[in-house]
Amino acid sequence: MRVGTFVLAGQFAGQAHDEVLHRVVRSAEVAEEAGLDAVWLAEHHFIPYGICPSAATLAGFLLGRTRRIGVGTAVSVLPTTHPVSLGEQAALLHLASEGRFTLGVGRGGPWIDLSVFGTGLAAYERDFPEALDLLLRWLHEERVGAEGERFRFPTVPVVPRPDTGPQGAGPPVVMACTSARGVRIAARRGLPMLLGMHAGDEERAEMVALWRRTALEAGADPAGVRAAAHVSAGVVQVGDSQSEAVTALRRSMPEWFRRGLAAYRTVDGRPRTMRDPLAYTELLCELHPVGSPRLCADRLARTAERTGVTRFALLSEGSGTLDGTEENLRRLGAEVLPLLPPPATGAAAPNVGRGVTAPSAARAASGRADVSVSSRAVRATG
Repeated sequence: MRVGTFVLAGQFAGQAHDEVLHRVVRSAEVAEEAGLDAVWLAEHHFIPYGICPSAATLAGFLLGRTRRIGVGTAVSVLPTTHPVSLGEQAALLHLASEGRFTLGVGRGGPWIDLSVFGTGLAAYERDFPEALDLLLRWLHEERVGAEGERFRFPTVPVVPRPDTGPQGAGPPVVMACTSARGVRIAARRGLPMLLGMHAGDEERAEMVALWRRTALEAGADPAGVRAAAHVSAGVVQVGDSQSEAVTALRRSMPEWFRRGLAAYRTVDGRPRTMRDPLAYTELLCELHPVGSPRLCADRLARTAERTGVTRFALLSEGSGTLDGTEENLRRLGAEVLPLLPPPATGAAAPNVGRGVTAPSAARAASGRADVSVSSRAVRATG
């Protein structure tokens, strides 16, 4: 099992932006000191739910402030950027960090961002697969051109080439999946999934099973399918007791959720349903490692056993304070990690792991998988 921290850069009540970003930087430094495996960075625009607008930019800064730990985006939102631009950034970070960078990509939502950046609703509703295939080509080919519905440009050389480093391959890529459609898109391209905080073990197990079936139907190598390094996002709060840990999150997270989630604006005025902040906090406390070190370790081990997912990106800033976040990370490293099963012999670290060998993008995009998951696994976005 491999455990990293998931950094949303949440702006809690009364905090200035520079204060939040200082906590983010310290989270990465302390996570490395504590022996965690990776730092995963979220990306949002115009809302206090998360104040980092460019996960790739922040990743570059944190790679320079650390020496061992992997740094990944969770995620870079593809519909609001050009895939070639994102591919260039990923290649640069991969080579400059000697392989410590992981590119996480996602579809995002129908938010006002699409209007501000001029990409439009079609980038979210229709064009994500085309953008994803172009990005993957940029990370694996010497020269790339495009003649698609959305992207058209003459062939140009890929500079810098991401596969020229000591690892001999480009950066690993994972994809955020919150729906059956997203799972199939990822599986047909051999991309490991990043599963959201809201999902319980049963839902995650169903999504992993769908991913495996779809990948096999698309012609992926069975051994690679079994070894795919999916990532599960969650929350962690280590306390002397479960009551103490839950209380720490109840004090800060509901108000953060209330302000942060309410700030989302849809691009076309479509109605949206907001989660109840307190109920969402309670749900996360029930699903994830929130409690004593033993309880935290048991919940992580249980999730790994039930789902097959052994990589975790855990939100550690739920207390809303710098001191609380640092203490949480240190306790996670010192008191929880030693109780977890060790990684399987020969398993790749998250920052150097590769996707499953899959068919070409064209074949993958045309593949069909007549399988289903329960309604819980099907979301409006992802």
